[in-house]
Amino acid sequence: MVGLLGVVSCSSGQQAQQYPVATAKDDNVFVFASFRGNGEDGLHLAYSEDGLIWKALNQDISILAPKVGGKLMRDPCIIQGPDGLFHMVWTSSWEEQGIGIAHSKDLIHWSEQRFIPVMQDFATAKNAWAPEISWDPDQQRYIIYWASTLPGTYPQSEAMADKGWDHRIYATTTQDFVTYTPTQLYYQPGFNVIDASIHPTSDGYVMLLKDETRYPAAKNLYVATSNSMSGPWNKAVAPFSPEGIWVEGPTLLKTDDWYYVYYDEYTRHQYGAMRTQDFIHWQNVSDQIQLPSGTRHGTVVAISRVQLKALIDAY
Repeated sequence: MVGLLGVVSCSSGQQAQQYPVATAKDDNVFVFASFRGNGEDGLHLAYSEDGLIWKALNQDISILAPKVGGKLMRDPCIIQGPDGLFHMVWTSSWEEQGIGIAHSKDLIHWSEQRFIPVMQDFATAKNAWAPEISWDPDQQRYIIYWASTLPGTYPQSEAMADKGWDHRIYATTTQDFVTYTPTQLYYQPGFNVIDASIHPTSDGYVMLLKDETRYPAAKNLYVATSNSMSGPWNKAVAPFSPEGIWVEGPTLLKTDDWYYVYYDEYTRHQYGAMRTQDFIHWQNVSDQIQLPSGTRHGTVVAISRVQLKALIDAY
């Protein structure tokens, strides 16, 4: 189990704030950010009042084309930070050592896209997949984390991986999106792991993650927990996703007293969802959800109804 090192102290006068998981309230709605196909056309957005039924914006045409790295925009993750801005990271290529990043005040107008070479200090790194970004209120910084393979690092699990793709979760932090701390190993559960997604709860933090082991096939979802976003994270001991279904790309939202975890059933070309109140007991609610056809690996952010009206007017 590995925690993120190199803790950044809070600036004087700043108070830690908790920016919660996307939650249903009277004054906000959910937005689902996702991609289609291989991610060539860019960012797709859909919205929902209840977190179950989703309506595509812009007639499900991409609202933002990829311009950096390998010109893909896979696995988009959007959060709204304490600065009020939306920050998005994404997989920009299958086999490059960096990720894409952009910012927006309204999900309509976007900054210039930038490529962050997060694994440039690891010469053998094969990739940087499915990045996500979280605000750490304790350390007053953003944590960006993703999955990368360093061949030969974990030979036992590499032998059970898909063609040598044996991932662990790495991370960097930033306070200003100008300077970034050196990339470090963030989570090492002892198996091939991808698609980490961190969310605060009333008891601390949960990290949703995928066991990517191929031989024998796992391809299922786990939950790890921690009292701090910096870690250390406990060992995920049992999968919660449906047995026998290969899934990936978990994301979380909360409505009423339930946490809903959405995931991409990628071999079945559809989405599924489980819900829980304690991250121990789970109910399959896949038959209750509805997303635009072709939705791939998405993340959810809560926005105000005023912001949604602006989005609908724009698209």
